[in-house]
Amino acid sequence: MARLRKDDAERRSREAAGPDFSEALARGMRVIRAFNEEARQMTLSELAKAVDLPRATVRRVLLTFVHLGYVEAEGRLFRLTPKVLDLAAAFLSSSAVSTVLQPTCERITKELGETCSTAVLYGTQVVMIAHAAPPRFIDVGPGVGFRLPAWCTSLGRVLLAELTAAERDALLDRSDLAPATSHTVTGRGDLLDRIAAAGADGYAIVDQEAELGFRSVAVPLRRLDGKAVAALNVGARVEAASLDTLRDRFLPVLQREAAALRTQLL
Repeated sequence: MARLRKDDAERRSREAAGPDFSEALARGMRVIRAFNEEARQMTLSELAKAVDLPRATVRRVLLTFVHLGYVEAEGRLFRLTPKVLDLAAAFLSSSAVSTVLQPTCERITKELGETCSTAVLYGTQVVMIAHAAPPRFIDVGPGVGFRLPAWCTSLGRVLLAELTAAERDALLDRSDLAPATSHTVTGRGDLLDRIAAAGADGYAIVDQEAELGFRSVAVPLRRLDGKAVAALNVGARVEAASLDTLRDRFLPVLQREAAALRTQLL
């Protein structure tokens, strides 16, 4: 049996993972997550550096994934295969939230003619679990699985409003509050005020903070017991929708759909 490196053992101890924790599986997941838009394919050495693991360990992980069909090799380069999507499909098909919400996003997009997304909070980010775009868009941009910082997005702010003060502070401590645009609010006090306003108002509007030229409005999606399990938003280019349009036309549609979904979310 392979022995844990000292830093792996120390991390496992800190995280209180327990004796049943599979370090090999955790390392495999680290390798998969190392691939991204900037690193679509990498050599063994590049991957070992990216995940801070020995080359021999990464090599075993890669060859295992190649055998299982999740990774393909071309010369010295390794890349993920579409089979990785099976992992996401397993979540989406087993999650009542996502299977219920995809038709909702498509219905809202058809009605309003703008993109509509549903997301859940994951760490310091929001992850889209349902997404629809109007036919005029070439849908090669954000979609299911796309991640954004929670603190500067409308989806994230309505979900952050559901956390306790201690949980919000801890999340902001872990977040990189670097501005994405000249409109991004980064001051801790201002951020907390906006999150609190989202909680009090029941919605959040973010104007060009996450992406220049793009604004959005979001509402929380609640179960019958009142717990928010996701957030629903509509976004548009600034030339297509004013802030009044977001508030007066888009928001009522989101609120209507959120109310209709309460009995379907578990």
